[in-house]
Amino acid sequence: MQFYEGFEPKVKATTVNWRIYALVQSGVLSRTARGKFKLGKSITFVPQLTQRIKTLYRKTHRQFPYLQICVWNTSSLNELMIHQPGRFYTLIEIEKDSMESVFYYLKETYKNIFLDPSADILSRYASGEKDTIIVKSLVSQAPTQTLQGIETVTLEKILVDILTDDVLFAAQQGSEMQSIFEEAFEKYVVHENSMFRYADRKRKKEVLINYLNRVSKYGQ
Repeated sequence: MQFYEGFEPKVKATTVNWRIYALVQSGVLSRTARGKFKLGKSITFVPQLTQRIKTLYRKTHRQFPYLQICVWNTSSLNELMIHQPGRFYTLIEIEKDSMESVFYYLKETYKNIFLDPSADILSRYASGEKDTIIVKSLVSQAPTQTLQGIETVTLEKILVDILTDDVLFAAQQGSEMQSIFEEAFEKYVVHENSMFRYADRKRKKEVLINYLNRVSKYGQ
């Protein structure tokens, strides 16, 4: 309003709203949250969906059709990182009450699979593997997206997860995490409302806010 009032002192709020809408539609602005925008066309983060991920999802979904399932691989973080890790995890996230059932079902097919492993278990038994499958709980109302019929992760979910889980995402801590956050905000539109809502579901909203305030490119 202040910008347009500098040229048209009597401009109406409805007029400004329509102009903003037109700027978003034309790609001049991108909406990041309610009443918040950034310059540039919206680019949505799309994680890698390998054949292994698709097969894992479809196999699990056929056996457990009523469960919410989210599958993705940590290699999707590579484009946002400075140093590339030597091993990756395929994460299959399931409603907490069904984790064991899904784990034992998949264990019949996949050998290198773990159920919500500790740092010690990962270090002892998964350190030599390039790609390990991990079954973990999916927080209700977690921000996911459906691509090619596969329910997978969003950038907002990834950012909160690496901030709040230093066991699975040990390779993404410290300066790497800062790089991931800065690259994410630089390259893609991050929907803040979705990110904060998910962090709140994990009771880590304050942690996220404090961290974002230390990331130089956030809010620029």
